[in-house]
Amino acid sequence: MNSVFVYIEMGDGCKVADVSLELLTKGRQLADELGTKLECACLGDFAGQTETLVAELRRYGTDRIHVFDDKRLFPYTTLPHSSAMVRLLREEKPQICLLGATVIGRDLGPRVSSALGSGLTADCTQLEISDFDMKVKNRDGVVEERHYENQLMQIRPAFGGSIIATIVNPEHRPQMATVRDGVMRKEECDTIHDTEVISHDIDDYTDASDYVVKVLERHVRAARHNLKGANIVVAGGYGVGSKEGFDLLYDLAKELHAEVGASRAAVDAGWIDHDRQIGQTGVTVRPKVYIACGVSGAIQHIAGMKDAGIIISINSDPDAPIGQIADYNIVGTIEEVVPKIIKNLKGTM
Repeated sequence: MNSVFVYIEMGDGCKVADVSLELLTKGRQLADELGTKLECACLGDFAGQTETLVAELRRYGTDRIHVFDDKRLFPYTTLPHSSAMVRLLREEKPQICLLGATVIGRDLGPRVSSALGSGLTADCTQLEISDFDMKVKNRDGVVEERHYENQLMQIRPAFGGSIIATIVNPEHRPQMATVRDGVMRKEECDTIHDTEVISHDIDDYTDASDYVVKVLERHVRAARHNLKGANIVVAGGYGVGSKEGFDLLYDLAKELHAEVGASRAAVDAGWIDHDRQIGQTGVTVRPKVYIACGVSGAIQHIAGMKDAGIIISINSDPDAPIGQIADYNIVGTIEEVVPKIIKNLKGTM
């Protein structure tokens, strides 16, 4: 087994999904630790833009790029992509294969892992390489200690985010995992790698039956917010008290040109939509300024915003855990503090 492999998710206009670039960044790190190569697979209709695509992927340290350029591969449909990935992975025999935990990744990953008999860990928040020992029963039923080296530690929240589980797959390859958008950092390499580009004929990897489903029309709904890319985030927790309480946060966000997020407790209470949830089971954000309003600071929430540049806490409880990581703590209720900030921003205070 060799290499770390990343499935590259493609959007409109030959645009690489951010989560794929984040996985290449992490994949480069894992490959360096293992002393192996970083490979990726791009399936789509590149319309003469393959060189631009390759140039972008090269900047993220990719050693080998497998290109499948065919009009039938965009937009994404399950069967041709899964057939091509299964056959390609059987040829390349990677040690690790990573996909984004997107709609596409959650459809493709399980199909590929099932066909390969490799297993899959979904929605990982952290990936590490480590050695470990484990007791197993051999074929004779005798328990023996086994030592495993250079295994992928697949770390993810479990039981609704109440615990963090580390999952390993020592006996099967590739070790497959999906990772949510925004969890990993996206960073270009300092040096440009000497990348090998391999063009494949999709007909060598798929059958006619893989194209029985065709997309007749495609409608893309514009995103309602840019929580992940916002420079300023105003987040509300259970301490906001009600759905109406979030109106104050929206008013504050409007003055700051910010996005509104929330903790899981506020989402579970029905005060705000789930797509604005920040934390291990929500979105990971890295804004320049993070204003936590009525957020207690549970570890699951902190995991999704701890890399913010400046953290400001507004909380009536001076001993709330969020205060331990906040750069500035304002003690008071949302109703007391937030209107004063809004008035100050409007210049009417």
